[in-house]
Amino acid sequence: FMLIFSVVHSGLAALRPYNPLGQRAHRVIFALASLPLSLSSISYFVNHSHDLPHYTSFSVPHPLLFFCNLLSFLLLYPSTFNLLEIAAVDPPRLHLWGTGVARITRHPQAVGQIVWCGAHCAYLNSGVAYAASAVLVGHHLFSVWHGDRRLEEEHGDEFRRVKDVTSVVPFQAVWEGRQVLPEDYYKEWLRAPYLVVVGGTLAAYAAHPLMMGGAAMLGW
Repeated sequence: FMLIFSVVHSGLAALRPYNPLGQRAHRVIFALASLPLSLSSISYFVNHSHDLPHYTSFSVPHPLLFFCNLLSFLLLYPSTFNLLEIAAVDPPRLHLWGTGVARITRHPQAVGQIVWCGAHCAYLNSGVAYAASAVLVGHHLFSVWHGDRRLEEEHGDEFRRVKDVTSVVPFQAVWEGRQVLPEDYYKEWLRAPYLVVVGGTLAAYAAHPLMMGGAAMLGW
């Protein structure tokens, strides 16, 4: 499921500029293809995450797992907050970000996914968790190259200027002196969507029993 989802997700993203039906129509096609595959992948993972256990003497504490989950969702790409574009009410655009989380890492969603996968592998210690994480991390590492390629095609020199002062590895551009965080940098994080992300993460944590029950009903 996850491998198919990765190919469809990245493939449709690459094809968006070439769709003769327009940006809004492509967003609808993208959602209709991606959402069922996403649901299938999540359901399968929930049902089988403890399969093929690897018994080790080490497992991260549950509070640390929760903190890593929260951190991974705070590292969403800022375009995720453009709900009208996601819903295809406004024409979707390929945005170029150079402030906020982009000052720390140009591809925050990839970093967040690696954090999420690492924490779940260390907590579950199962073959299914390792296999799923390998696919997810591989997909997001590909998205780093794929995303930069699409941004360069769309924004040209403007993207190259942003690339010069940002990095994929968190804080690399900062410690190399290419990026200087402003004194009031925290203000770039004071956005309502981040409160929604925190609330949504807490709600998802509380709803874990419902998620497990729903996945079990699907039987995937």
